[in-house]
Amino acid sequence: MMMFALLLSGCGVEGLSALKPMGEGAEIQLRIILISLAIMLFVLVIVTIIYVYVLMKFRRKDESIPKQVEGSSTLEMIWTVVPIILLIILAVPTITTTVELAKAKEAKKEEEINVTANLYWWEFEYPNAGVVTGQELVIPVGKRVGINLTSKDVIHSFWVPALSGKTDTNPGLDNEMWLHANEPGTFYGKCAELCGPSHALMDFKVIALEQEEYDQWLEDMKAQQDANTENLVADNQNLTTGEAVYVESCLSCHGGGKVAPSLTNFGDREWLAGYLENNEEKLKEWIRDPQELKQGALMPGFGEGQISDEELDALVDFLYDQKID
Repeated sequence: MMMFALLLSGCGVEGLSALKPMGEGAEIQLRIILISLAIMLFVLVIVTIIYVYVLMKFRRKDESIPKQVEGSSTLEMIWTVVPIILLIILAVPTITTTVELAKAKEAKKEEEINVTANLYWWEFEYPNAGVVTGQELVIPVGKRVGINLTSKDVIHSFWVPALSGKTDTNPGLDNEMWLHANEPGTFYGKCAELCGPSHALMDFKVIALEQEEYDQWLEDMKAQQDANTENLVADNQNLTTGEAVYVESCLSCHGGGKVAPSLTNFGDREWLAGYLENNEEKLKEWIRDPQELKQGALMPGFGEGQISDEELDALVDFLYDQKID
């Protein structure tokens, strides 16, 4: 059993470890973990040494009853004072870390993003830029980004292990935190609160870009969203087959990015539905029967009676054309 547990401890997903921090928040939290671990190891070593010493020195040698000794004031003082000292050693950095991690309001003065959890996907809104997207959170490198957290349905928990700790998203209640990335890259996030049958599939990505690239991304996303609104809603008389199917079957939910994930840059995304490889085969399976791939998802399936195979092919081509690169 112990060997099996040891083998399982090596399993996991690359980038989903709090022991490999890539941001300021994760680094200061790791320091608390290491301090706690050092204290626990210190206590374990001392207790083990005392245990072995007592076991060897006072082991039973004959059938006589050992001399009975009442409590020792000295020993009682030691095992009362030492834990208090250890708690103080742990409490001081814990309090300072908690205060530092609570500085979300200061971070929001630099950059602010609204995060809303849904069954089973994540909505990301950039209120200052007028951009809404889903499943991929883009942030600038080297800057604390203020995050507002809430939920539309049940309690979820926002967690990007490489960048920061977990923060709950509660319906009707706003929480806040900040994220910071040391360098450009892609960091993986999970829902850390059991929220339903597809809880384990409620994944997302955080993409950290240099400030110039980040500003350009916001500008391109805003332009693409506005173009989609103008082309697909204001003038829908000369739409292609794929565009027409999208307007009729998808736009009401995916168009604003509030009911379902925005598809503005769908063709650039690596993942589909948060965890599937984004390719034509999986996309068609997802459109036909989302429940088969993500149980409990609120998206309805579209059978051949609603979207023919030819229309589905055209819709898929249109979705993969949704790029900002």
